[in-house]
Amino acid sequence: MNTKSIFRIVLAALIVLLCSTVGVRAQDQQETITVKSAEVNNGVVIITAKGDKAPIELQCNKDFIGCALLKPGEYVMVRLPKNRGVYECSNVRIYLKDHGAETPSDELGNYCINEK
Repeated sequence: MNTKSIFRIVLAALIVLLCSTVGVRAQDQQETITVKSAEVNNGVVIITAKGDKAPIELQCNKDFIGCALLKPGEYVMVRLPKNRGVYECSNVRIYLKDHGAETPSDELGNYCINEK
């Protein structure tokens, strides 16, 4: 093997390691939420929900990819690290709650979270 091939293999291994670390960290930041209501107001989707500890409000721009009007029910919310996500606020991703899985699977959207 030449030096370039070894460098590429090491680089690929580092990328895989970094991605798996981010995934594990995201699992630590997940919680179940219960969506109570959702509405659209002036192009902004506003979702009222109950988190593990307190009521929360999720917002996203209706025309953005990854902005969905959620139906009432239970979902998994994953808090993203600071400066990650689409919005200039604390960002979260919402997933379908799969009662048999340890990690969420079907991503429904990206939102800005306001905790009340």
